[in-house]
Amino acid sequence: MKPTFHSRRLCQLAAVLFCSQLPLALQANTAGTALSGNTAANYFNAEDIFALEYASEPQVSPDGKSVVYVRNSNDIMTDGTHSTLWLVDVKSGQQTPLFVDQYNYSQPSWSPDGSKIAFISDRSGSRQIHLHWLSENRTALLSALPKSPANLTWSPDGEQLAFSMSVPAAGAKLAQLTKMPKKPNGAKWAEPVVVIDRAQYQADGQGFLKPEFRQIFVLPAMGGKERQLTQGERHHGADLTFTPDGKGLVFSANLDPEWEYQPRDKNLYQLNLQTGALNALTTLAGQEESAQFSPDGSKLAFIWGNNAKVPFTNGKLKVLDLKSGAIADVAKELDLDLVSPQWLNNSELVVQYDERGLRKLAQMNLKGQHKELTASLSGTALPQPYLSGDYHLSNGVISYTHGTSQRPADIAVISQGKSRVLTALNEDLLAHKKLAQVQEINYQSSFDKEPMQGWYLTPPDFDPAKKYPLILEIHGGPHLAYGPHFSAEMQRYAAAGYVVFYDNHRGSTSYGERFAMLLNGKYSSEEDYADHDSGVNAMIKLGFVDENNLFIAGGSAGGIATSYAVGLTDRYKAAAVIKPIINWLSKVLTGDSYLYQTYHQFPGVPWENVEHYWKRSPLSLAGNVKTPTLLMTGEEDRRTPISESEQFYQALKLRKVDTVLVRVPGAPHGISNKPSRMIAKVETMLAWFEMYRTK
Repeated sequence: MKPTFHSRRLCQLAAVLFCSQLPLALQANTAGTALSGNTAANYFNAEDIFALEYASEPQVSPDGKSVVYVRNSNDIMTDGTHSTLWLVDVKSGQQTPLFVDQYNYSQPSWSPDGSKIAFISDRSGSRQIHLHWLSENRTALLSALPKSPANLTWSPDGEQLAFSMSVPAAGAKLAQLTKMPKKPNGAKWAEPVVVIDRAQYQADGQGFLKPEFRQIFVLPAMGGKERQLTQGERHHGADLTFTPDGKGLVFSANLDPEWEYQPRDKNLYQLNLQTGALNALTTLAGQEESAQFSPDGSKLAFIWGNNAKVPFTNGKLKVLDLKSGAIADVAKELDLDLVSPQWLNNSELVVQYDERGLRKLAQMNLKGQHKELTASLSGTALPQPYLSGDYHLSNGVISYTHGTSQRPADIAVISQGKSRVLTALNEDLLAHKKLAQVQEINYQSSFDKEPMQGWYLTPPDFDPAKKYPLILEIHGGPHLAYGPHFSAEMQRYAAAGYVVFYDNHRGSTSYGERFAMLLNGKYSSEEDYADHDSGVNAMIKLGFVDENNLFIAGGSAGGIATSYAVGLTDRYKAAAVIKPIINWLSKVLTGDSYLYQTYHQFPGVPWENVEHYWKRSPLSLAGNVKTPTLLMTGEEDRRTPISESEQFYQALKLRKVDTVLVRVPGAPHGISNKPSRMIAKVETMLAWFEMYRTK
C-alpha cells in the first residue's frame, strides 16, 4: 500500500528532523541539495523511498494456473517493510490479496493438491506456521514454536510439513562449571557474564551467537505437535527436500567435527523419517546443496562448489543417478556460476546464473546444452543495482521476479515459450516521475587493457550539451556485481543533478571464474583502481561530465576501494566511504568472517603475512590522503566493524584532512535495511558532496 498524503507529510517532517541532527556545516547544504533535487515534484524524491514496493518469493500452483507471491511495501509508520501474500491468476493477470492486515508473511508454499497454502507469519504474535484453505477462505495456526521456523517444505502426500528451527544447546563448558552464589530475592545484580568458546561466535545482524543449532522437524499438516528429527551440535536443515516416497528428507550440511573451520564444505544427507538414520548421498570435497529429485525420482540434481582456498569458484550442476550412484557433470566446461536447479521434465532442468550484469534463466539438458529463457530476473535489491531475483517452476510454468532499470520487481511468468509480466506494483508512484535513464558503457582498463563493462545514470531532463558533476559508485563484495537494475539510491543521486557511474571491475561476478579471480591476492590494489579510473576517463570523453566536479563513493568492499583510491589520487573533490575495512590486520581478527577470509582472500594468518595484509590496507596510504572524506558505518556492524572507520577518521584528523564520521545507531552491515536509514545515507552523502562541489 502507498503512503497517504498525510504520511508523505510526516516523511517530509522526518527529513527536517534528520537535518537538524547533522553537523551545522552540513545542515545548510542538505537544504540546498533537497531544493536542487526536488524542485520538480515529478523527480524521484527521498520520501518516495517509503512508497516503493517489490515482489519476491513467487510460487506457482501445482496446476500452473496461479502464482502466490510476497508483496513487500515500505512502511513509513514502522520504518520497516510490510510483507503480504497476493494471488495472481496466470491467464488473466488478475490479482487479489490473501490477507489484508498489519501482519507480515513469508515462505508461501502450495500443498501438493493445490488446495492449501502454508506460510510463516507473525499474525499470532510470533513467527509461526499457518495454513490457508483457498476454497473455504479459512486460515489456521498450525504451530506454537519457541523459535522462528524456516525452510518450510511439504511432503509429497500433503500430510506433513518439514521445517528447520534453532534449538538451544549446551553452552560453553566453563560456564557450566562456574558456580555462582544464589541471588537473594529482590537483589539487583549486574547482568551475568557471557562465556564464549566457539570459533563461529558472532554474525552480522545477530551479534554474539547464542549456543543453539538448527535442527529438522516435521509437523502434521492438520496441526499437532512438531517432532524433532535431528540432534547434536551441528547445523541441519538447509535446502530441505522430501524423497519421492515421502519416507525421507534430503538436506545439505557439514557434520564434520571441524565444521567451523570448513566454510566451503557440505554434503547431501538423506534422513529416514521413521528411524532417524542418516545416509550420506555425496561425499565430494566441497559443498553440495540445492538438491532436487527428478519427476520420476530416479535422479537427484544438485549444485557443487569447489572448496579450494580461493575467493571465488563457479557453482557446477551435477546429477546423481540414485540407482547406480554415479554422479555426472552437466555443462562442466561452462564458465558460469549455476544455482537453483529445478526439473522441467526427466531430462531437462531450469537453472539460474548471472552473465554480464544480468540474472538469467536457462533451459538445460543433461548434456549441458542450454537455451536462455529470460535475462530479466531483477528488482529485489532496492537500494543499489545488485543482481537479484528468484523464480519457481511448476507444471511447465515458470514464475519469476521481473525488474528493469526503471522498476523494482514485479511478477512475471514464462508459459509455452512466452514471457508475460503480470503485475505493475509501482506504476502509481513511478509512472508520472521523470527517472534517471541507465546507459551501458564499455571500455578497457589502463592497467592491462582488460575489457570492462559499466553503466551510468543521467539526471532527469538531461541535456548532453551541459556539464554535470559525476559520482563514481563502487559495488561491494568484491565478488558481486551491479547491472542495469533499479536502484533507489542512485535514482536519488541523479535526481540531485549528478551523473552516476558504476562498473563491474575485476573480481566482479557474472563474467566467469577467470575474471573474478583477477582480484585474487590483490584486494584492494592499484589494479582494480585502474578499472574505475579508466571508466571515469571514458565517461569524461562522452562530453557531458565536468572533470572538475568528480566524486567517489562505495560501501563495504566498495568502501575499501574508495578509501584506497583517495590514497592513490586526489582527483576527486570529496569521497563517501561507507562501512569500509581500513586495516586488514585488525579487521580479520575482529569481524565475523575471519574463518573464511583468512585463508580464502588472504594467504594465511595475519601475523605470518603482515606485509601482505598491510599492503592491502587503505590505512597504509593514509599519509597521501588529501580528499575530504565522509565515513559512515552502522554501530552494530560485525562484518566491517565501526572501529575500522574510527581508525581512518582519527588518521585523517591527525593529518587535518577534512573528514566527518557518521555513526548509524542500531544498524548492522546492511546499513540501508530500513527506509529511513537508506534516506539518511543518501541525503548525508549528497550534503557532503554539495559542500565541495564547484558551482
